[in-house]
Amino acid sequence: MKKLILIMAILPTMVATAQKQEPIKYPVTTKGTVVDTYFDTAVSDPYRWLEDDRSNETAAWVKAQNEVTYGYLDKIPFRDALKNRMEKLWNYEKIGAPSKEGSFTYFSKNNGLQNQSVVYRKDGAGKEEVFLDPNTFSKDGTTSLGGLDFSKDGSKVAYAISEGGSDWRKVIIMDVLSKKVIEDTIVDVKFSGLSWRGNEGFYYSSYEKPKGSELSAKTDQHKLYFHKLGTAQKDDQVIFGADQKRRYVGGYVTEDDAYLVISAANSTYGNELYIKSLKTANSPIITIVDNFNSDNSIIETAGSKLFIETDLHAPNKRIVTVDFATPSPANWVDFIPETTNVLSPSTGAGFIFANYMKDAVSVVQQYDYTGKMIREIKLPAVGTAGGFGGKKDDTTLYYSFTNYTTPVTVYALEPKSGKSTVYAKPNVDFKSENYESKQVFYTSKDGTKIPMIITYKKGLKLNGQNPTMLYGYGGFNVSLTPSFSIANAVWMENGGVYAVPNLRGGGEYGKKWHDAGTKMQKQNVFDDFIAAAEYLIAQKYTSTNFLAIRGGSNGGLLVGATMTQRPDLMKVALPAVGVMDMLRYHTFTAGAGWAYDYGTAQDSKEMFEYIKGYSPVQNVKAGTHYPATMVTTGDHDDRVVPAHSFKFAAELQEKQTGSNPTLIRIDVKAGHGAGKSVAASIQENVDIQAFTLYNMGITTLPK
Repeated sequence: MKKLILIMAILPTMVATAQKQEPIKYPVTTKGTVVDTYFDTAVSDPYRWLEDDRSNETAAWVKAQNEVTYGYLDKIPFRDALKNRMEKLWNYEKIGAPSKEGSFTYFSKNNGLQNQSVVYRKDGAGKEEVFLDPNTFSKDGTTSLGGLDFSKDGSKVAYAISEGGSDWRKVIIMDVLSKKVIEDTIVDVKFSGLSWRGNEGFYYSSYEKPKGSELSAKTDQHKLYFHKLGTAQKDDQVIFGADQKRRYVGGYVTEDDAYLVISAANSTYGNELYIKSLKTANSPIITIVDNFNSDNSIIETAGSKLFIETDLHAPNKRIVTVDFATPSPANWVDFIPETTNVLSPSTGAGFIFANYMKDAVSVVQQYDYTGKMIREIKLPAVGTAGGFGGKKDDTTLYYSFTNYTTPVTVYALEPKSGKSTVYAKPNVDFKSENYESKQVFYTSKDGTKIPMIITYKKGLKLNGQNPTMLYGYGGFNVSLTPSFSIANAVWMENGGVYAVPNLRGGGEYGKKWHDAGTKMQKQNVFDDFIAAAEYLIAQKYTSTNFLAIRGGSNGGLLVGATMTQRPDLMKVALPAVGVMDMLRYHTFTAGAGWAYDYGTAQDSKEMFEYIKGYSPVQNVKAGTHYPATMVTTGDHDDRVVPAHSFKFAAELQEKQTGSNPTLIRIDVKAGHGAGKSVAASIQENVDIQAFTLYNMGITTLPK
């Protein structure tokens, strides 16, 4: 009891005072006269011109908006102090799990503030050297490593790079020993893995380069190619997708080099599954699953025996086995049956690891190839474990563990004994023992129980005055599980509360949970998020004046819909790279593939009216007091094009009533988020937190 009292007594506090906001002079955003008609309903789109990412007018608008935004941020008195702390905390060595390829062991390492992590390798004698340094790809750190794959004998590597955050990739082929590039660069690769067939070449996927803007024009016919070493890219063979139009196609070679597995889909959920023998010349592509009603993937093979992960007749997923000769679902046999928890398996060292989510935290069980459970892996605490993958002949596997108060630690696992030892534990200037996470279950509008993890400094006073960041996603079967973040650590050091609800639309409770937040049930996601905010306020973790809501991509839509439906509920809104114009999302890049979750305005009059009822761009109302808002996006985002954010910000600036700022912060030479440099990530998080605290009336950070 004395210890608890002491902790409470020394808690630092932030000083909050009423902020008098100076009027902001926003750039003039020209209004056009574009009107679309949906089922006899006219919908105006005055900012359609902002969709043209190649026009001088759009570029000028971006420049003018950034000048206003950074002018505002520059005046926040504690912004520099926040950046200094963020950089100091971020500056620790980060080491990734190793993998053995040929005669070398490869791993990634970042010395702390390097913009991109570096790939190192060790030889058999333990001599370490830099193998690939993405920091040399560009002077400003905006070109990143987008994946790499080694040939079967480890003598060659193909690695992808992303420039300016774009989803379009270039692939470079290199000799491992000399580290010399051995062929011309493969270009125009998108949404693709790289998978070698022996040492002769590799499979990759891409679209035809679109007419018009490569950053926003529609791409909807994906193809799987094989590149044979020593040949030109123009001669690469199309393996799948030339005759069968699919939006997403991927192919990978099994570890034994016996099979090519092909997955094809038209949306982000549900895929056809095919297999082709690589041992027989000119073998046919054999269909395993011929529809899009389930998610399916081959995770392992043993001779002609296939191990398939599927949610067919199993919303929480199961593993089945079947013989290559008769692979249709009618012949599938349960290997690891479905349970009440969602399954995510991996394989390595001759074992299968069943990683289950139980109320959004990890439980891992180890199985042999007969289906016998060997053991449950003892994890260091409650949190998120990932990894456990490797080659069949590996004798050591690696996994990571983290939660909201524990930085990512890599463990080495001896699969035969089950013994785990620390392989790489970061030295972070953050006292995890001073913080705690609490999982609660609150009730949404329709009575559904929703889990939420709330993390904060021990001794927190429930007085309604704690700055609180409520973060959500709620879509595409994505699960938000506990993970450590330097930005969140700084937020909590400054007395902030970080809360993450597991909304419907996510994958935390399987396909039924996902489906409950899609199409005509999408409002459930927003209701779940609103109920989370109301719970935090009712329990006095925070209050309206100290509540911020944040989310990115589909989570940006979540924030946009929530703030337009309940502008009275929060003080600050932070929508990032959001899908904001729901009437037109499917017309850009690969957006049409999101229709499983959203539906489209063209599906039916009922669907159009439902989508229009929550689409953020169409629901900004004149004369409304919206919360202080900072929209964030990247000018090279070719997944959720920045026009979504541009149009939403323009609507807010036109229609906001009151003095709350409505700003848009546009990163240049940045995309949807992947590969963003450390420097850019730090500055973005600093600006978000500075904006948030300042608009909550905070003038001084705790000492």
